[in-house]
Amino acid sequence: MFAAERRQLILEMVRANGAVSLRELARVVQTSEVTVRRDVRALEAEGLLDRRHGGAVLPGGFTRESGFPQKSHLATAEKTAIADLAAGLVEEGEAIVVGAGTTTQELARRLARVPGLTVVTNSLLVAQALAHANRVEVVMTGGTLRGSNYALVGSGAEQSLQGLRVSRAFLSGSGLTAERGLSTSNMLSASVDRALVQAAAEVVVLADHTKLGTDTMFQTVPTDVITRLVTDEPPPHDDRAATELQALADQGVQIAVAGTGASGNGSVGGDAAPARQQRRDVPLPGPRRGQVPGGPTLRTAAVLGDQTPGTDRARVADLRRR
Repeated sequence: MFAAERRQLILEMVRANGAVSLRELARVVQTSEVTVRRDVRALEAEGLLDRRHGGAVLPGGFTRESGFPQKSHLATAEKTAIADLAAGLVEEGEAIVVGAGTTTQELARRLARVPGLTVVTNSLLVAQALAHANRVEVVMTGGTLRGSNYALVGSGAEQSLQGLRVSRAFLSGSGLTAERGLSTSNMLSASVDRALVQAAAEVVVLADHTKLGTDTMFQTVPTDVITRLVTDEPPPHDDRAATELQALADQGVQIAVAGTGASGNGSVGGDAAPARQQRRDVPLPGPRRGQVPGGPTLRTAAVLGDQTPGTDRARVADLRRR
């Protein structure tokens, strides 16, 4: 395929989806991510799209939010791997809150197998994924339906969360930076996400590598409030994403990285076998807010899949070198 043909196809994909990862672009045009990154840079110079970490968006993407149909086709393998790993954090009998998003929807599909669980959510998609789980209680917030992401927002949703206390909140968003934390492009969604955070003792952010370093309009969770980030392995040449991960770790965020493994085909299903995973946790450099110095560190997730001794240490060292 000639460069002009590749760039036209890239432009069509971005226009159709609002945002597309470099990984997906490289797969569709059947070339390397290095070549695609060069094409995206050229298209940005012409004002036809904007670059983001690990992907491309329509011009003005800082304020634009893609709808559910577009988001559901982005980074599907990565979201599956993240959801598999995040589900290992949830214990039998817990009470948690789960926010709206395509990654949290994938998490909900796996939570259906956790007995005695209580899930509070403002997402119709999360509730639907858990609707037939025999031993999971689902509590929906009130509010006004926001059709673009099938979430309940507004004062009704926020008021229904007052006085609630759960062990963990699982949230996604449009962007994540070490400077501002998690953010989203919609004011109503941001307000409800902040209310979900207030209800939880710990906050777990689910964000694939394309969101690392992306900053959007409305802050939802400041970095110092984020307990843990569950993400996927950034591409080898994505230095900015690796730098952002290190910056988050330096601010005390525990980081668990999931490998996409066998899920590279991007298939998603509630009953699909979990992808083979690897995880590394970047240790806390110092006491977190509310943590007693010298006290125990936060609980780490169970390792999913086999790991060779010393692998985590080597991978963290590699991350820091980047």
